[in-house]
Amino acid sequence: MANYRRELGYLLPYLGPKRLQDIKPMDIRQALDRMAAQGLGTWARSKALTHLRAIFKEALALELVHRDPTAAIRLEGSTRARAGRTLEPGEATLLLRAFDSWPTWEVGMALRLCLAMELRVGEALGLRWEDVDLVEGTLIVRRAWTALGGKGILTEPKTPHSRRTLPLPKATLERLKARWEELVAKGARPRDLREAWLFPSPKDPGQPLNPHTLAHALRKMVARLGIPPLRVHDLRHSYGSLLLANGAPLELVSERLGHANPSITLNVYRHLLARERAAWVVDPEDLIHRPTAQA
Repeated sequence: MANYRRELGYLLPYLGPKRLQDIKPMDIRQALDRMAAQGLGTWARSKALTHLRAIFKEALALELVHRDPTAAIRLEGSTRARAGRTLEPGEATLLLRAFDSWPTWEVGMALRLCLAMELRVGEALGLRWEDVDLVEGTLIVRRAWTALGGKGILTEPKTPHSRRTLPLPKATLERLKARWEELVAKGARPRDLREAWLFPSPKDPGQPLNPHTLAHALRKMVARLGIPPLRVHDLRHSYGSLLLANGAPLELVSERLGHANPSITLNVYRHLLARERAAWVVDPEDLIHRPTAQA
């Protein structure tokens, strides 16, 4: 089907180059389980499954397949968008220090980018040095590095809006500049370095870190710090929550997160926005009698 690849979206890398007629219920279940292992929540998996159901519904109508393998698949929990755990300011401070002190610079900095730049795991690991402008202080998301069958594969960003240019926070930019200077001092040629992965695998520098590496490291960090369990995706969620709590417009937060549209951001952070709106209590007398500035 012409729309097969486009509509499957993020689920496609997990199913591989299978023909519609060859996809079995177990293939779908394993693909959804792999998405969950990558930190993708119920809502993301539900959306992917909805796309797949629509494809098989059309395929049945066109008599391209004789059965719908999605009929046997059920997702646990609610299919509504749910917010992850949000870090408390003290927890974020402890984690930022833990990132800096982690033995492997690549792991610590990748986790910092997930928290400080609202990146998805795959987006962070898919970065090359050429995607970082150390002069302008920006970072471009062009690709993602995700897990499939125990190995990593390069994919397009999750949506067209996920391909974006982001401003680098000052502290993060300083750390990236220091790392660049360190690598050049060790003999790396700038031209070659720009084509290198920002977070190369220690086993094979020609590939990024294993997609599961960050989750393993974060579990160790939170255990040592004595804070409640945390997913890597919760780092990204925490940044979005901090932006909204500090008055950032919903459209800006949606743009930074790479959401397809602000309605997705609203669904994820509706609970937070409800609390923020409840805090706005304005007496009409205050508005009417507020003194005006003198000319």
